[in-house]
Amino acid sequence: MEYTPEVEEMICVAQGPNNGPSPIPEEGKWVQAREIKDISGLTHGVGWCAPQQGACKLTLNIKDGIIEEALLETIGCTGMTHSAAMASEILPGKTILEALNTDLVCDAINVAMRELFLQIVYGRSQTAFSEGGLPIGAALEDLGKGLRSVTATTYGTKAKGPRYLEITEGYIVEIGLDANDEIIGYKYVQLGIMMEAISKGVDANEALEKATGAYGRFADAVKTINPRHQ
Repeated sequence: MEYTPEVEEMICVAQGPNNGPSPIPEEGKWVQAREIKDISGLTHGVGWCAPQQGACKLTLNIKDGIIEEALLETIGCTGMTHSAAMASEILPGKTILEALNTDLVCDAINVAMRELFLQIVYGRSQTAFSEGGLPIGAALEDLGKGLRSVTATTYGTKAKGPRYLEITEGYIVEIGLDANDEIIGYKYVQLGIMMEAISKGVDANEALEKATGAYGRFADAVKTINPRHQ
């Protein structure tokens, strides 16, 4: 260690008590985090690229400083989906410090990693007060049945009004209108469930029928329209 002459000439004064870092909540415990291996937790966060043309929702499940599970969901530029594919290979097995300083290909994913790092090391994880945290696989369960991201795609114009294209329930195939041409319900297809059934050998038409449902007062609609073509 090299010291300047000014420091070399100083006399030594005792620092007194050293209580260490303030404890942070982690998986039902209060932890004084001194090293990366002291960090555990599961949390979500969103990052965006510099031109704000896309965003990434990143979910990390961290045990003893190591990323054991990573879920990436992206929206925006098409290249971001390929970046997410690479990041899903890059992140698991790294410490959160390594991941913070790793090029995750896409700005949005890098920013999401930065935001999650801050949440986790400050004890703001979503499992801060959950004893033992969540098992590996919990992030995947966030997707629900059919393992498909919960997305909303809606559109509207002043001239022609709103169009629901995809909502929590699934892919919208028809919108139901009342006598005033106001939306009162819709018919949807749960694509994840349909594809899962087809992969198990169910006939495509049967799988489509079983994955189709309706929301609201769709049965009372005076007329229905295809939101993508009408």
